[in-house]
Amino acid sequence: MTDILLRKEALLRALKGINDKDDRLRHIVDEGKAMPPFPENLRLDAFLVKGCISRAWLVPQIKDEKLYFMADSEAMIVKGIVALLLKVYNGSTPQEVADLSTDFLSEAGVSEHLSMNRRNGLGNILSMIQHYARSMQK
Repeated sequence: MTDILLRKEALLRALKGINDKDDRLRHIVDEGKAMPPFPENLRLDAFLVKGCISRAWLVPQIKDEKLYFMADSEAMIVKGIVALLLKVYNGSTPQEVADLSTDFLSEAGVSEHLSMNRRNGLGNILSMIQHYARSMQK
């Protein structure tokens, strides 16, 4: 099993292990709070996720042929969800990112915390991640 699949399975186990909806939401928000500070000079329109209710930024980087993202959001729930995504995607090849199904957060029950507008925003974040991965494939 590849590293990205191992990280995805670990995340799913952790989230599914939190049975209480409020505890899961707290966990998601705590993940966002634990993210490293986002550089102010990267809060550019070029990195802004389109279609999100609150502003969110996603910055891709390639290091040693692996894809890494830095991200931030003004909304703590969105920031937490992005933190979860980055735990899975960061350190993977662009091909691995492009090949991974994007529905794993729904499988873990994360979508139940989101309004329809926020679910659409999550879809836009996932689309942007996939776009960056495809554009960086060799």
